[in-house]
Amino acid sequence: MSLLEAIAALFGVANILLIVRRSVWNFPAALVMVSLTGIVLWDARLYSDAGLQVFFFVVNILGWVLWVRNRGEEGEIVVERMGAVGRIVWIAVALVAIYGWGWFMAINTNASWPWWDASVAMLSVAAQVLMTRRYIDNWHWWVVVNLISIWLYWSKQLYWFTGLYVVFLGMALWGLAEWRVAERAQAARRTGALAA
Repeated sequence: MSLLEAIAALFGVANILLIVRRSVWNFPAALVMVSLTGIVLWDARLYSDAGLQVFFFVVNILGWVLWVRNRGEEGEIVVERMGAVGRIVWIAVALVAIYGWGWFMAINTNASWPWWDASVAMLSVAAQVLMTRRYIDNWHWWVVVNLISIWLYWSKQLYWFTGLYVVFLGMALWGLAEWRVAERAQAARRTGALAA
């Protein structure tokens, strides 16, 4: 375990706490976290996860802009939900991406655990995009990512990251509950506005 890994983990906890609270300040914390995490994961030869941090960096900048533009009347971030067709399409695309990226990494690199690493990477991409678009469904994806990551990082003796993803798992469940409460509050405000 390195100091860099521990610092990245602390910024990761701050990031998720801010996401659960629907605070736009999650994005600066995320930018620091993904920068440090990319270095640690590259050193661990988890190249898919390391490359994923570059994607996270870019999408967090985009997310910051989108969240600032999508505030409710009281300044809160408005959440949405995907439909059944959207869920099916996202799952199918994610499975194809996992297979394709896992195969590429297994054939072309000396990546450690290329299929599991690809699963974390591709499912994280999907979850991050869904979070950036403010879909409640993102939390279901993060639960799956966290479960796989806990096993993967433990196997690689990245104990700070293992602990971080145990915390992330609990926070994803909390985030799901909080965003559902926000969704109900939004619906109640809309209903009240329509009745008035």
